[in-house]
Amino acid sequence: MRLHNIRVTLAVVFFTLITALLLDFSGTLHHWLGWMAKIQFLPAVLALNVAVIVGLVILTLIFGRIYCSVICPLGVLQDVISRLHTWRKKDRFSYSPAITWLRLVMLVVLVVALIAGIVSIAALIAPYSSYGRMVNNLLQPLYLWCNNGLAAIAEHYDSYAFYSREVWLKSLPTFIIALVTFIIIAVLAWRGGRTYCNTICPVGTVLGYIAKFSWLKVRFDEEKCKNCSRCTKNCKSSCIDYKSHTVDYTRCVTCGECLTKCKFDALYYGRAKKQEASDTKPKPSAEKSEPDTMRRAFIVGGAIMAADAALAQAGKKVDGGLAAIQDKTIPKRTTPLTPPGSVSVRNMYQHCTACQLCVSQCPNDVLRPSGDLLTLMQPTMSYERGFCRPECNRCSQVCPAGAIRPISIVDKSSTQIGHAVWIKENCVVLTDGVSCGNCARHCPSGAIMMTPVDPDDDLSPMVPAIDAAKCIGCGACEYVCPARPLGAIYVEGHEVHKTI
Repeated sequence: MRLHNIRVTLAVVFFTLITALLLDFSGTLHHWLGWMAKIQFLPAVLALNVAVIVGLVILTLIFGRIYCSVICPLGVLQDVISRLHTWRKKDRFSYSPAITWLRLVMLVVLVVALIAGIVSIAALIAPYSSYGRMVNNLLQPLYLWCNNGLAAIAEHYDSYAFYSREVWLKSLPTFIIALVTFIIIAVLAWRGGRTYCNTICPVGTVLGYIAKFSWLKVRFDEEKCKNCSRCTKNCKSSCIDYKSHTVDYTRCVTCGECLTKCKFDALYYGRAKKQEASDTKPKPSAEKSEPDTMRRAFIVGGAIMAADAALAQAGKKVDGGLAAIQDKTIPKRTTPLTPPGSVSVRNMYQHCTACQLCVSQCPNDVLRPSGDLLTLMQPTMSYERGFCRPECNRCSQVCPAGAIRPISIVDKSSTQIGHAVWIKENCVVLTDGVSCGNCARHCPSGAIMMTPVDPDDDLSPMVPAIDAAKCIGCGACEYVCPARPLGAIYVEGHEVHKTI
């Protein structure tokens, strides 16, 4: 009972806090909870975070697959859905052999995708990434609507404890993938408990084979076992065979459910007893003795509690009455834009797990999931709703996989992720015969100047001239351009970022 209660308590804490981290749009929680994203298995592998990888391996070698039942949010979500069904129908599970071929196929797909650098494919089956997409696309809109309601109430009382955020669909393909993923996981968890975790998830497969050699395991005391089958009927991993008194440790997630259901103390969590360790042959059934107090040991580090606060943010405004902020057509860029700190398009492509954490954290609505096949669900930049402010580096601070490396404000101001391009035929100065200059006024790097369209006539209309050597690709010019539906100026990305 003690093992189960400790495990459930830690799982609830981890699940709640990492969900809050993925929902948070103010950046407040990252200072306390950012480490929770970095200890997820696949992001740690892609970031070459040796300390985390070694730590998770050691944790598994000692305690078994507690990563899957405590740290992994998708694993805990499966437990929640399965528990809802268990309240309706008890003792509903049965032992089934592992579908080894499918587990190995999914693991090979992950490894090949990582070696080939096609991380967007790996992200489809990675547990943390899948959960992040579900939170960002399915749960965060509800969270933002609730926040906006609180902001409206607070504003009525002249309080700015909350500020509203626009709710909009960032990527239809990613939304559909997140919805389909949730439906599949929910159905599998409702019907079979940990089916997804133990047949599809490659992280679970890797940790499962490591867990075969764990020091502490769920074990049978055959002298006390009455073969009542309650352990098997309550194992959501379907890994306990009460008839042969065996546990498939590659699938056991050390949830402790079987320990709480056994009325005869025939199961215990710990090291192998001397007699069990020395005798590898199956023992004949013996006369059952009265149950004794069962040994249970479970040592896991505590979790840090979260602080709940919101930071006020000044609303985005544009001076000069010509640049009304409206939706406009996204320009077709030859090279996609990736955030400062991502180093290059290739680095983003090879390291991003598409967990959507940076997307949810972007305060300027610049990042959104890509709809292109090769970079599907990975973040890309576009400037219809805001621009990449030089004083903001939040996305580089939250990325757990090394796709966006930490970058200082000073370094960001000198990092060129792209350059502005002027489209003469779209400029309102020439199409509508009006004065503008929005792009030049709002350029933070001074890369745009207004010059006469006719160099020999100082009274001719003033149009933008771009100094590509100074442009950092922040998109301020593209954002404030009043031309519709296509802007007269847009930012073309760079394959490799430059320092200017």
